[in-house]
Amino acid sequence: MKLTHSFTAPAPAEEVWEALIDPERVAPCLPGATLTSVDGKTFSGEVKVKLGPVQLLYRGSGEFVEIDPVLRRAVMKAAGKDARGNGTASAVVTFVVGDSVEVETDLAITGRPAQLGRGLIAEVSGRLVDQFAECLASTLGSVDPDEVAQQQHLRVVPDEPIDLIDTAGVPVLKRVLPIAAAALAVVLFVVLRRRRQR
Repeated sequence: MKLTHSFTAPAPAEEVWEALIDPERVAPCLPGATLTSVDGKTFSGEVKVKLGPVQLLYRGSGEFVEIDPVLRRAVMKAAGKDARGNGTASAVVTFVVGDSVEVETDLAITGRPAQLGRGLIAEVSGRLVDQFAECLASTLGSVDPDEVAQQQHLRVVPDEPIDLIDTAGVPVLKRVLPIAAAALAVVLFVVLRRRRQR
């Protein structure tokens, strides 16, 4: 599944570029993620995802496979697996920094999040990119670099999972409610039928 997004560069292009190729600087802006280690171009971490009452914890690693400072273009590969074996996720992310940041993601997921469907995943990812851009803008605009560096060190806001349904908002509810109502109707039908048979 290919997804494309863009957002206005929140600072001079060179500054944004330097931040985006530094996992420790951008990790705090990734919802639900925690960075656990960085070794050169490779890094590892985990992402907490909430899908209704179900919580998933993906653990994995990533690597910058291409970094072109002249074009300000980079390609990153990342993959993770749910700790309980409920699915996998992998992505190849390409971004180019200019007056805007162009992001292309080739995403592959299995398990429960995949049940959201392409349209919903595209919508959720779009909102997450917006959140990321806002966070990045506030980070780059910090007046206290030492404080920011201390906050960024191998961590992201975490302990708080990213809630996919909450992020998608009303469109998800419109799709989930009819299914839930139909399921409830089936359950009630079965219960009433059993009572009549007694």
